[in-house]
Parts: sequence; structure tokens; C-alpha cells
Amino acid sequence: MGTAAALAVGVALVGLPAVGQPAPVTSWTLTAPGTSLAPTPEAHIALEQGKLTLSVTRGATTVLEPSALGVETENGDLTRGLKVTGFSQRPVHDEYPTITGKRLRHTYDAAETTLNVKGPGGTFDVVFRVSRDGVAYRYVFDTPKWVTVIREASEYAVPPAADSFLLPFDNGRSDYESIHVHKPVAQQDPVEYGYPALFHVGDTWLSVLESDLNGSYAGSRLTLTPQHRFQLTLGDPAEVAKGPLSTPWRAMIVGDLATVTQSDLSTDLASPSKIADTSWIKPGAGAWSWWSEGTGDLALQEKYVDLAAKEGWAYNLVDASWNAAWVPDLVAYAKARNIGIWLWADAKITDTDSEREKNFKQYADWGVAGLKIDFVESERQDRTRWYDAVLAAAAKYHLMVNFHGAPIPRGIQRTWPNVMSVEAVRGAEGTKPKPGREPFPIDHYLTLPFTRNLSGSMDFTPVTFTGVRPTSDGGELALSVLFESGVQHFADSVASYDAHPAAERLLKGIPTAWDDTQLLAGDPGKLAVLARRSGAQWYVGALAAGPATRLDAPLGFLPPGDWLAEVYGDGADGKLQVTTQRVTSGNTLTVPVAANGGFTARLCLVPTGASACP
Repeated sequence: MGTAAALAVGVALVGLPAVGQPAPVTSWTLTAPGTSLAPTPEAHIALEQGKLTLSVTRGATTVLEPSALGVETENGDLTRGLKVTGFSQRPVHDEYPTITGKRLRHTYDAAETTLNVKGPGGTFDVVFRVSRDGVAYRYVFDTPKWVTVIREASEYAVPPAADSFLLPFDNGRSDYESIHVHKPVAQQDPVEYGYPALFHVGDTWLSVLESDLNGSYAGSRLTLTPQHRFQLTLGDPAEVAKGPLSTPWRAMIVGDLATVTQSDLSTDLASPSKIADTSWIKPGAGAWSWWSEGTGDLALQEKYVDLAAKEGWAYNLVDASWNAAWVPDLVAYAKARNIGIWLWADAKITDTDSEREKNFKQYADWGVAGLKIDFVESERQDRTRWYDAVLAAAAKYHLMVNFHGAPIPRGIQRTWPNVMSVEAVRGAEGTKPKPGREPFPIDHYLTLPFTRNLSGSMDFTPVTFTGVRPTSDGGELALSVLFESGVQHFADSVASYDAHPAAERLLKGIPTAWDDTQLLAGDPGKLAVLARRSGAQWYVGALAAGPATRLDAPLGFLPPGDWLAEVYGDGADGKLQVTTQRVTSGNTLTVPVAANGGFTARLCLVPTGASACP
């Protein structure tokens, strides 16, 4: 078998053994296309004694030790007694847009290798992709018949000494609202965990996730065994689908922390958009009264429409207990002020085609912009089929969607670009003031940019100054940039934002869709400094755990020229203060911050003498 130059795939075959020697080992080493000065991941596949394994290295670091591959179907076991009967390669080059995320234009180059495998239970393919930021594989059953997968042997043997950030999985709710546990793998409890799982192995970071989930399969999770191996666990006792069947991608982002944080692998592996005309899909910030004052009546909602209009936000979200008698009047009031209305909806009213047709048509007739669909609470196969049906119906009526009480997105925002955000996080709902409530640990906020937000937009509903929180005002405001969400709901009250004029200055018209994202500094659980670009302007969000300090943001990402930096940070009196300075790409912003504090900077090219960004 030759080596394809474009794919840089090495193939090593061991010959027949002498009598009494072990069975032959067939191995493949797969690398990313192109060349790179920095080390990139390599996938090592081995067939030994009838079993397939995958290991992953980056330079001299073994990121993934030999890990089992294979599936078991109702027709038989395809995890042992295997033979490779064919081998093919092709380059993958993909350019695509998204409407949300870390950037809006994406380029993906990978080396794809397909192994045709035969076992006692039949035949299947294992398709591998290796790119400069990761390794992924999926199983393919190229048959028109029904396929029933009983289990996957798929596992991730991360070195037990590796540091890990794991999210305990609540199988009863599947809402991903736990808090990450930070320990070495060997010290983590042997229970189920959700995606993405983050690991630090030597000089390399590894994020394990899943992509391209659809109605042919349930969402999976990871079960840590007593032997410290992460076993992929299916969401159903069996996954049943009409062939041909491709399982979701089992994906690993591999690299330094910046590579992992900036990676688009989740959408790179997802299916292309199912919506041809996306001109009606508009990301934006929104007001949300429920957190501070409840849903109330028409007058209260008009008050929050006025807040959105004042701040230059695009939307107002009306949560549970809205009244159909006044929604049309509210939509008209909002439309006159260029504000769109989102409505809360219980997932139960979207279960059937007739319910979706009736209710979605009604919302569209009212002129509603989007739906917050709540209490999804499942990622089983019947629910993944529901997602496809709900999003197709919503697209028919030009309705954007935000899922709450739901599992994480898995590339869905590429396939269904009308998905603006998904909760799947312990967010600011848990900071509403009430007796006895304790703030979240600060490391929760500082883990999310490197874990949950890697899988897609996250509706945390940040910048709640009156919440029960560990952050300083400067740190709380920085969440508006650190946390990415296609629709970013600012949840505090009108009075609270009025009392924070410096925050209002930044939040007026703040982008929620970004042209680029770069990690400037990071240490999961301790520090996050991110730069995001919207058009010609850059925003920097920074947050640090611990005592008061000074944070640095190197500005090498800026194009040439003299830039104005508006810095929103912690003043000596504990209140927000705004300072401005002239900077270039050769400078570093150094900003004093309070305990558990941070800052936000807006950077723009303006004429000499200008005192503020437009």
C-alpha cells in the first residue's frame, strides 16, 4: 500500500510470524496534510490479534494510549476477530460559513483514511480524519438494511496521570448543568461524564467531544472505568437506524491550549446547512425580564423592550407565563422600536407534526422572531429525531431557536443555523438572589471557555450585577465577551443597568457573532483572556481567580496602525471605571483588577484626538 503525499499517511505491515510466534500486527500512522513548525497530532491504528486500537501522539507526548475500536450489532460482535480487507485515502478540504460561533468563515483540511473491516458479525468501515487540530473517527455501515448497534467498544485511554476537567453527567435530566470536577484522571470518580472532557497531558491539551449527531443515533457520554479508561456509553440500550448508517464522529481536539480553545472541529465535522436561505437569521443581544422581575404583563414587557432599544440590543425574551392576549400588541410595540420578540415554549407543545405546525404558524403570524424551547432533558434517539423535526418546522416559519434544559450542541449550529444558542450550563439562573444562596466557585466561570463553550453557543445569561456571584464588577462585565452565544441575554434589571453607566457604554450594541477569536492567555479554572473581532473592532475579555492582581493582554493580533483602547475595569472604589489609551500591535495592555476580577477592552482604529470608539 503506497503513501499519498497529500495525506502523509504512513503504512507499516508486519509479515507472517514464525511458528509459535504471536499473530501479526498491522499498523498505520496517519498525519495531517501539509507541514507545520509546531507539532501536530498523529493517529496510530493497530490491528493486533483481531482487535483494532487507536492511539494519538503529539510530538513526543502520548495523548491517548491504545484505545479499543469496534461495535457490536444485533448481527454479531465486531470488536474482535477482525480483519482489514481494504484501505483508501482522500484529502478533505471544506470551506463553509456559520452564523454563530468563534468565527463566521471556516476552512477545514484533513487527511481521511477508510479501513474496510470484516468480523464474525459482518462488515463495516472505520473512517478516520486527522487535521492539524485534531483526530476523529466514525463507524459506517454501507448497507440499505436496518442496523441495530448494541454497544460501541470505543474508548479513550487518557494517561491516568493527566490533569482533567470533567462534567458529571445527570442521566435523569441530560441538561449538562453540573459543575466540572478538576482532578488527575486517576483521582476522578468512576462515573458517567459529559462532553467536552478536557485533559492536560504533558505539553498537550486534549478535548474529547462528539459531532454530527442526528436522528439516526442518540447522544453518548463517557463512563470512567475503575481501570481509568473512558468507555463510550450509548444513550439508548440500542441505536436502530435504516442504513446506510454513519455514527456520530468521535472527536479529539489536540494541541496547545490556544489550538484547543480556537478550534472549529465541532462544526468542521458536522453536516452542511439544511437551510438554503439564512438571511432571516440574525444573532444579537437581548433583554430578559424573568431573572430580575419575572414575566409580568404587557407593561413590564414593554419596559424591557425599551431597555433593549436603549442599549442597541436586537431582542427581548418573554419567558414562561406570557399571555396570548397581549403578545401581538407586544410584538407590534417592539417592531416599532426595531426589537424582535422571543417567546418561551415548553418542549411538550412541539412533540408532533400537528402541534408544531399549529403553534409555529401562530407564532410566525404574530411576528415572533424566535423560541426558547425548554425542558428538552434528553439526548436519546427519539429526541435527536425530534430535534430534526423541530428545527425543520422552525425554519419553515423563520423562527430562530434557543434550547434550554437541553444537552450540549454537537455541531448542530452548522447543520441548523437557526439554532442561536443552547443552555446546557449551570448559568446565571443559579445566581438569582435568594436566602441562603452561595455564589458559584470562581473556577466554574473560568473552566467554561475551555470546556462547554467549545461545543457551541452557551446561553449563560451573563452580566447580572445584582446576582449572587464571586466576580468583581469588572469580571462580571467581561463575561459578555468571554462567553460566546449567538443570542446573548443580559438578565439584570433596568434599574441595575441604569446604575452601571460604564457597563451600558460597552454593552450598547455589543456583538454576539464574531469574525475571529484568539486566546491571549489561559489556565482553565484560573485565568482566561480572549480577544474577539467583529468587523474592524476587537474586544478583549479577561477574568482571573484569586486576589487582586494585574492582567496582561498582548496585542499582537491587531493589524498595523494606531488603535484606541477603551478599557472597562475595576476601579479603586470597587466600581467600574473606563480609561482610554493609544496602543499598537507591539503593546501589551496591563490592567489592575480586583479579587476575582477582570476587564473588557474595546479596540478601534479612530483618528488622532478621538476619545471613544464609535
